Amino acid sequence: MLLKDLTQAFGVSGYEKGITQVIVDSIKGYADEITVDAIGNIIALKKGNGENKKRIMASAHMDEIGFSVVSVTEKGFLKVRPVGGLSAHTSFMNRVKFKNGVMGTISCGEGIDGIKPGDINKLYIDIGGKSKEDALKLIKIGEVASYVGEYVELANNRISAKALDNRIGCYVEIEALKKMTTPYNDVFMVFSVQEEVGLRGARVAANRIKPDLGIAVDITGSFDTPEGTGKGNAVFGEGAAIKVMDGSVICDEALVEEMVKTAEECGIKYQLDVLAAGGTDGGAINQSNDGVKTAGISIPERYAHTPIGIVDMFDVDCCVELLVKYCDREFKF
Repeated sequence: MLLKDLTQAFGVSGYEKGITQVIVDSIKGYADEITVDAIGNIIALKKGNGENKKRIMASAHMDEIGFSVVSVTEKGFLKVRPVGGLSAHTSFMNRVKFKNGVMGTISCGEGIDGIKPGDINKLYIDIGGKSKEDALKLIKIGEVASYVGEYVELANNRISAKALDNRIGCYVEIEALKKMTTPYNDVFMVFSVQEEVGLRGARVAANRIKPDLGIAVDITGSFDTPEGTGKGNAVFGEGAAIKVMDGSVICDEALVEEMVKTAEECGIKYQLDVLAAGGTDGGAINQSNDGVKTAGISIPERYAHTPIGIVDMFDVDCCVELLVKYCDREFKF
């Protein structure tokens, strides 16, 4: 199953080769050209045939958050630093898997109630090592690990897994690519690297592609849980979330209006997405070259940046359909 394969593949920021292969294998035969650039971005081109076609860059990042080993104690415990936005609270007492396959459990050198979410330096990973020398036989300094979070099908067509931020966006782009015949525009489906550490991959890809407009395909919060009510507007079951703004980008007003028009004309359920904090590849695309008009399609997710994120596949399907239809529009600018 594609989504299971996507979420379970290893791909911490900067170490995306495992997920790269899964994606490349899944899009062969659906794109006219597939390129993997020097830093690891996958760029899949679907050529358009419109008279006034534009170059559209849709970008979904394929990297996931994780940990990197900075030192090993004399007793064989691993001290780590974050790779991306991690919380000590949601990491505590979870399992991790290193790129080389070694498993470990995250614990804390003091009571978890006494530390702040950002205190990753107070955590350690126990791989079962007997000593520093023993642990270093299994794990080298700089080795990276990701959460362990199995793919689980829940009630009401909802699924849970690690790395849904943003393997679910990758899934949307892959499925959209499969559904496209010959679009009006030239569509560059980008699966970017190192988004979680500063939108690095999308910036490089945008400078290569030089798009006329960009679309960030990424998760947003789902604010229908008890603790989320009032902090945002996107919720499960209300369809594709059309981004208005987040911490990295204010979307082009005309592109947002065109996306709303597309959804309404095509009978695609949608909602608007204003995210109080956080960002997407849209921020990098928007500021690339001499400035690029940018929009966004967001998938509501509960419990992002944890091993147990949840999405509603109805919303996901709406996002796929909206991306297909939007890329087939004629843009008059």
